Amino acid sequence: MQIHQVRKTHKARKAKRVGRGGKRGTYSGRGMKGQKSRAGARFQPRIREVIKRYPKLRGYKRSGYSDTVAFNVGFLEEHFEKGETIKPATLAEKRLLGTIGKRMPAVKILGTGELTKAFHVEQCQVSQSAKEKIEKAGGSIT
Repeated sequence: MQIHQVRKTHKARKAKRVGRGGKRGTYSGRGMKGQKSRAGARFQPRIREVIKRYPKLRGYKRSGYSDTVAFNVGFLEEHFEKGETIKPATLAEKRLLGTIGKRMPAVKILGTGELTKAFHVEQCQVSQSAKEKIEKAGGSIT
């Protein structure tokens, strides 16, 4: 059997023709007046409202996104030796920190975890609890 030999097993159903007199005449189930009764009148798509709410700025900016990467003291304990200097460049060398485009993100050190090694911290933001732990272990912050 070939494609030109295939026959339908049922008749095609004719589309309902409205607005031509008879039982589906004049208003053809749309009511009398208003936006829903008019030809071609469509309601605004829901996505348009979302798009219009975006600020008209050059480029798309993610809201709630910051360029600061946080590291806990316990994590640094595992990845650095005693007396090493911790700064964004050394974190990037050890592949613990990625760049944002070609920019180095800001680094903040937080105080979760235990610390026994003395570190020298440079060019990083440090929380109060992390500062206490680093100085207690014999490290320094500049």
